[in-house]
Amino acid sequence: MTTEPGVKAMDTAGFRTDTLPPTQKVDTFSLRVSKDTLEAPLKYQAADSAVILIAVKRIILYGKTQTDYQDIQLTAPKVELDQGRQLVIATNLKDSGGQVLEPAHFKSGESEFSSDTILYNFQSQVGLTKNTYSQQGEILVIGDLAKKVNENTTFIQKARFTTCMLDEPHFAFVTPKMKVVNQKLAVSGPAHPEFEGVPVPIYLPFGFYPLSQGRHSGFLPPQFANNERWGLGLEGLGYYKVLNENWDAKVFGNIYSYGGWSINFNPTYRKRYRYSGNLNFSIQTTKLNFKGDPDYLKNKSFLLTWSHNVDSRARPGTTFSASVNAGSTQFNQLIPNNTQLNFQNQLGSSITYSKSWTGKPYNLTVSANHNQNNRTRLINLSLPDVGFTVNTLYPFQQKEGVGTAKWYEKLGIGYNGNIRNQLSFYDSAFNLKRLIDTLQWGAQHNFPITLALPPVLNGAVIISPTVSYSQVWIAQQFRRSWNTALQKVDTTITKGFYQDHQASFSLGFNTALFGTYSFKKSRVLAIRHVVRPTLSLNYRPDLSKKNFYSDTIFPGVTGRFSLFEGALYSGFSEGRTGGLGFQFDNNLEMKWRSRKDTGEQAIKKVKLIDGFGFTTGYNFLRDSMQLDPINLYFRTTLFEKISITANSVLDPYQTNANGFPIDRYAWQGGKFRLGRLTYGSVAISTSFRSKPTDEKKDQKQSQQLEQMMQDPNLRGQQQQLMDFMQQNPGQFVDFNIPWQLNLGYSLSFSNRIKPDYSGFATEVNSNLNFSGSFNLTTKWNVSANGYYDISSAKLQTFQLSINREMHCWQLSINVTPVGLFRSFNFSISPKASMLQDLRINRTRFFTNF
Repeated sequence: MTTEPGVKAMDTAGFRTDTLPPTQKVDTFSLRVSKDTLEAPLKYQAADSAVILIAVKRIILYGKTQTDYQDIQLTAPKVELDQGRQLVIATNLKDSGGQVLEPAHFKSGESEFSSDTILYNFQSQVGLTKNTYSQQGEILVIGDLAKKVNENTTFIQKARFTTCMLDEPHFAFVTPKMKVVNQKLAVSGPAHPEFEGVPVPIYLPFGFYPLSQGRHSGFLPPQFANNERWGLGLEGLGYYKVLNENWDAKVFGNIYSYGGWSINFNPTYRKRYRYSGNLNFSIQTTKLNFKGDPDYLKNKSFLLTWSHNVDSRARPGTTFSASVNAGSTQFNQLIPNNTQLNFQNQLGSSITYSKSWTGKPYNLTVSANHNQNNRTRLINLSLPDVGFTVNTLYPFQQKEGVGTAKWYEKLGIGYNGNIRNQLSFYDSAFNLKRLIDTLQWGAQHNFPITLALPPVLNGAVIISPTVSYSQVWIAQQFRRSWNTALQKVDTTITKGFYQDHQASFSLGFNTALFGTYSFKKSRVLAIRHVVRPTLSLNYRPDLSKKNFYSDTIFPGVTGRFSLFEGALYSGFSEGRTGGLGFQFDNNLEMKWRSRKDTGEQAIKKVKLIDGFGFTTGYNFLRDSMQLDPINLYFRTTLFEKISITANSVLDPYQTNANGFPIDRYAWQGGKFRLGRLTYGSVAISTSFRSKPTDEKKDQKQSQQLEQMMQDPNLRGQQQQLMDFMQQNPGQFVDFNIPWQLNLGYSLSFSNRIKPDYSGFATEVNSNLNFSGSFNLTTKWNVSANGYYDISSAKLQTFQLSINREMHCWQLSINVTPVGLFRSFNFSISPKASMLQDLRINRTRFFTNF
């Protein structure tokens, strides 16, 4: 019996076939099936043709077939349905050379695999497959013969277990038999590794492989380390515990053969749409050299880090954040095998709570802060630090304005204030009584008054009057006095409650001038020069004269000092101010025609100079030296690649024999000079990078990194992630970028007063930092970074890395040949995160002191 193309056929028993394509036909069709045989309808379709055999109750589908039954989906080039045995046989498609063109694919729930041949019983849900590939997360399981006994359990004969996603993987663990529980675990008999099909004679009696996704408790394997100061060691040995869906914790430590050890407790927590955080507490005992040696050292230190972030959606208007990094000042210096932290001398912390009220103009901030200098071993604690702000209020503004607003309606007044308490101590000489003596407190209040006047001269000039009043509360006075007997300066501190005030009035005028020069018969169409001059009239009465005194600081040298020197709020400067303030800002732009485009798109704009100019002032009420220092600045970006920034300070007055300024202009005395350069700096930086080999891959990597850094669940671990990236640059090499180069140069000089106040000395600092990488081939990459101190003509730091892309493995060689801490590292490991501990690592550290 035959059916015409495009006709749906159905026998008397109700067995149905899907509509056939119009270009195909079925020559044989006759089959009777009981509708109660299967629990649910069996739907199938054939893209090319379907043959229904009557005698053996078999349906054969050819082409891109798809068979659906409940949650089971089977696709294959050829599918045979044996109705009598409730059996489906799916086979692959091969070319004349025996290469597989299209495999048979089976999917049931979370179970999914591809095979050469699939035999599956729909009634018992037992299947048998040959040459099967099944991916479980990062794991690929390959089996010569597999038997699926239920929805989640499969037994495999001669299985290969790998993270290399190739039909012929570069490496695998081979075992004669394995049991796989879908998305949970795999258990095997004796197993051994193989590379490129070559077995390695290292056998394990059994294998246990976790397949489930997400977090899992377990032991943390250690890494071997070798350091000439600490000896042989095991690093990272510990245990990771998942407490619940919101909490987990990690306890790990290091131990060294010379007696040093450390232990770390690192819990993390998160609650979606509420908060997340990460805490780490480390205790470290260091033993260097041997007892009795002159350089013997035994030290105990600790470090506490805590990061906490609240989702802004949790409590609108209220935020709480914490970033704590505090500990013993010698902790970083004594960390073994970590040059990045060995030179980190500054630590700081901040815990902040802020509150703003909806519909109200004020907000509150309460914080606790900490900073410490590990080199000087000085620690400062500031708590609490309270800030209160009232946004600008317009008392004369009408609630329901009609028509044009009056000028006085734009009169606004605001307030911001701070109250701070601070303790300071040296951790090498901690004493409670001394700690109380260092207690300081202070407060600052500011009342800015603004008025927005309408522009004049058709909007060409903007007038901005301002009035402000400030007050500080100070808890101590500091005084210097010359000790004639000892020929030195003595200092005294007097506790109490003191105040200082300041009031200022100013009237500013701002405008902009434009000048354009056009070119003819040139690709350069025009150059535009924009000048933005600012003139301000200002007056400030002398409310702080009583808080200044004069005293001898060196025989024959007298200085003027503030009584509030060293206070939390150091008070205001003395002397009346009544004069002019002037700023002259410029930028230079060019418009040119590109040869690559046509029409309006061919016209390009480029900034030649982003900004250059100067600022200064003149105080008519000052007794002497009425002209303020002249601040010069310049900034530009050349070719959108080279960034240049320069600043300098020009003192318009001459100096005496000791270098102190005198009331005589620099251009007086016969020689014309604009002034003396007392400070200057130049910074040049540039970055060059080739185009990515694969643009889409580069965009995808950038998006993934950005998402990872912005993931609220990872905010507590971002600093640890950045530290790991700095310590392991070989694991983050981008082979998609053939080459890149980053250069930075800086030069600065300044005049600093000598310790004995006998004059000034000029200090010059100049350095060059560089980093870059290039691909020797598509699989080999060389990268380097360093810091060269030009002032001392010495290479301070240098690190060289050689990396090899090995598809599923990565190889990295890192060398630090110069610096205080020199090191060599060789590492080869799989890329898969679950096999990161399966690495060959060799690290040596050397000291240079």
